[in-house]
Amino acid sequence: MSGHSKWAGIKHKKAIVDAKKGKEFTKVANMITLAAKVGGKDPKMNFSLRLAIDKAKAVNMPATNVERAIKRGLGELGGVAPEELIYEGYGPAGVAILVEAMTDNRNRTASEVRSFFSKHGGNMAEAGSVAYIFENKGQISLLLNEQKIDQEALELVIVESGADDYEINEDEVILYTTKTNLQKVLENLETKQLKINESEITYIPKNEIKIADPETAQKIVRLVEALEEIEDVTAVHANIDIPEEIIEKLSS
Repeated sequence: MSGHSKWAGIKHKKAIVDAKKGKEFTKVANMITLAAKVGGKDPKMNFSLRLAIDKAKAVNMPATNVERAIKRGLGELGGVAPEELIYEGYGPAGVAILVEAMTDNRNRTASEVRSFFSKHGGNMAEAGSVAYIFENKGQISLLLNEQKIDQEALELVIVESGADDYEINEDEVILYTTKTNLQKVLENLETKQLKINESEITYIPKNEIKIADPETAQKIVRLVEALEEIEDVTAVHANIDIPEEIIEKLSS
């Protein structure tokens, strides 16, 4: 799990940079639109919409954009609401890659994803070829310096929250839950006045491939970043475990 959470940290920082360029707004708007389409406009009754709105707040998305995305999902603005798709493939060193996308044009998105896999030393795979390597789980991030209690008390709250597992990094705690239990755990943490950095339903690899060669690591990172640049792509997951010293060089 350690490689996954470190990599998630890099992607989170990158998402903030992308948001300043306006790219992240489109991705988050699609999440909001799809959530509203499936579960309605009330985030109190629609947990997926709440998670999407939380992401919008994290990237400072204007409230008007959020409202427009919800109306689009409800069919009030016309046009075609996006659908959620998963693309699977392999990268350098046989790394498994799962690509989440939301699109109103399947052919366009599939073509772009396939093209970027090819350009960066990877290849698309058939449905089911990669998905079994990942678990669809809930993940919650807490920044240690934003909590009002010490680490010992924090760990006790986490254990009592109902989370399946957790790990503490240098400045962050990552909690893992089942997909269906995420809302309950999140509410338990909030009841204890903990400040949530990020919460989401994501794909966690069951096993990872350790990448100790800097050149190979760089190739994988370039592929993942290229896939993330596609406007219809909302998330990219890879079963990689890159040593921290290499990660620091790649993210500097």
